[in-house]
Amino acid sequence: MLATFLIGLREGLEAALVVGILLAYVRKIGRDDVIPRIWLGVGGAVLLFLGLGAALTFGTYGLTFEAQELIGGSLSIVAVAMVTWMVFWMQKTARTLKHELESGIDAALEKSAWALVFIGFISVAREGVETALFLWSAVESSDSHTTWLGAVLGLLAAVTLGWAIYSGMVRINLAKFFTWTSFLLIVVAAGVLAYAIHDLQEARFLPGPFEAAPAGASGFVEGWYGADAWAFRVGDVISPTGWIGVLLKGTVGFSPEMTKLEVIVWAIYLVAVMAAYLYRHLKNRPRAVAPMATTQGAA
Repeated sequence: MLATFLIGLREGLEAALVVGILLAYVRKIGRDDVIPRIWLGVGGAVLLFLGLGAALTFGTYGLTFEAQELIGGSLSIVAVAMVTWMVFWMQKTARTLKHELESGIDAALEKSAWALVFIGFISVAREGVETALFLWSAVESSDSHTTWLGAVLGLLAAVTLGWAIYSGMVRINLAKFFTWTSFLLIVVAAGVLAYAIHDLQEARFLPGPFEAAPAGASGFVEGWYGADAWAFRVGDVISPTGWIGVLLKGTVGFSPEMTKLEVIVWAIYLVAVMAAYLYRHLKNRPRAVAPMATTQGAA
């Protein structure tokens, strides 16, 4: 629930801020008449988000277990890739996003006011597709029935906060908000990626504990199959359905039973992506300018 709340809040607030920028700018230039067309595009993006969520939830019914796991694992990897790209994209373009959106509005108005329907749709649809995929993957990787509740509460909080910022009722440091939530999203994405590997192992697409090693395989290859494929199994110490197990799985992606491949992929992603994001954050951080020294002329 914590993980899906964070996803809903972060992604929803991004979309809400984009809509707020679009509405504020057209009002600033005195084109209130085109506001309904922006909302028409936003409404289309919301329908796309809901439709994609329904397709992901109900579209795999009737397929074999292996096919469901293969599709689920593959889509989870796509979701992690999209969220990772979004985190670095936002880090790079956050300062110029407002200018880019305003330039897009000016260009659209020169062609046709109806082009703003497309601007509103694209601006929100990008966030909607990412949110639908990532939320679905996070829900699939959790054993808790409250994960959807966390997503709904996160989206409602994002809409409320976005409206409060737009109306001037609330002021927050958005740079710090997106920076800290990016760190947390990277941790959540690592857990989703580990679960995707588990799905692909259950689908027999990747080597794992659910099938025997090929005949004549070497000792190294055999270590990735059967009972040897497990990195650890501590379900008797940390119950998978207990609050500690559920909390760890929903936040950092830890499961009481994880394979070697899951642990390796989880660790590589977490260390590599976190290090890259932290490096870029420190590199782009404004540096304090030292005061100029005062020079005195010789008498």
